[in-house]
Amino acid sequence: MLRVRCLRGGSRGAEAAHYIGSRLQRVFTGWVQRTFQSTQAAAASQNTCAADDKATSPVPKDCLVCSYNEWDPLEEVIVGRAENACVPPFSVEVKANTYEKYWGFYQKFGGQSFPKDHLKKAVAEIEEMCNILKGEGVIVKRPDPIDWSVKYKTPDFESTGMYAAMPRDILLVVGNEIIEAPMAWRARFFEYRAYRRLIKDYFNSGAKWTTAPKPTMADELYDQNYPIHSVEDRHKLAAQGKFVTTEFEPCFDAADFIRAGRDIFVQRSQVNKGVFSTLLVSLLMTGILRHLAPDYRVHIISFKDPNPMHIDATFNIIGPGLVLSNPDRPCHQIELFKKAGWTVIQPPVPLIPDDHPLWMSSKWLSMNVLMLDEKRVMVDANETSIQKMFEKLGMS
Repeated sequence: MLRVRCLRGGSRGAEAAHYIGSRLQRVFTGWVQRTFQSTQAAAASQNTCAADDKATSPVPKDCLVCSYNEWDPLEEVIVGRAENACVPPFSVEVKANTYEKYWGFYQKFGGQSFPKDHLKKAVAEIEEMCNILKGEGVIVKRPDPIDWSVKYKTPDFESTGMYAAMPRDILLVVGNEIIEAPMAWRARFFEYRAYRRLIKDYFNSGAKWTTAPKPTMADELYDQNYPIHSVEDRHKLAAQGKFVTTEFEPCFDAADFIRAGRDIFVQRSQVNKGVFSTLLVSLLMTGILRHLAPDYRVHIISFKDPNPMHIDATFNIIGPGLVLSNPDRPCHQIELFKKAGWTVIQPPVPLIPDDHPLWMSSKWLSMNVLMLDEKRVMVDANETSIQKMFEKLGMS
């Protein structure tokens, strides 16, 4: 799902909040006191960053796109489609993002449809999610259905597609701007086509539309000899900061970013490399960091995660200064958040059975929830433990 529009003024703003003072991805040297912002406050603010930052123009009142965080009252959302979903070909970047027990599945079925019975269930579940959202007063938009089995070829690679099930992966909404991510998987190169009708409609209504430079996805973008054979290898490589993507060109998935007003947090993962150069000077001068500065602070955080890919099931900000932090993937900077006054909550262990075929995901999808506002949350119906956790927090 992708939050497109939130009620301006819906959030109560915040208690005191803070942001990471260092902008150079070195040892964090301090914290600066700030205030988390609601969508209204962020949209109207003329001086929401440091005193030397330039002012930001307010978002037009009639713009259909306006969202600065993950918890303001949700007015409009894009919900993906599972129809025609295909198994991605077993390329090196797919291998690096999946566990070895599924490699045979990708080798056998790459380019073909996912199992029909699973697709049927997925389509039905997503339709019911749409019905629930509409019942809660949320406007629901959907991408166009596309045949993802069609083969395509560029001068640098060839592949088939995957799906349009995850708009959160490819699109990042920052205020009234839609940023189209240059995704890292070859099977997702043309995924943007499913959303172009919607984006053009938002653009014509006054929203900003930014498309990051498309990577060529040539062989040089990937470490063709990325040495993963076991979970132990993954832990070792992640600890060393070694990933399957190289510095050949920028690429990132939008789902590695999470927003809290003018502060945006991002993790380094298997699907975003070129945006984070190893050179400190380049860090502030490339990719998304350069694009959003100085109006937004982009903070790079890291986790003890053997297979980092998308932040929502690892570190999910669900309210002003309120974060779900995965106990299996602890954040290396978590003490700084605690010292800054954040409430850090460890969600319970997921209840999903171990034999459930997750393919590209982990059991911790249970904490990848959708906030309708600060007091309403959409949660997996089977995950009763996390439902009880939210109830204790005063949420329905």
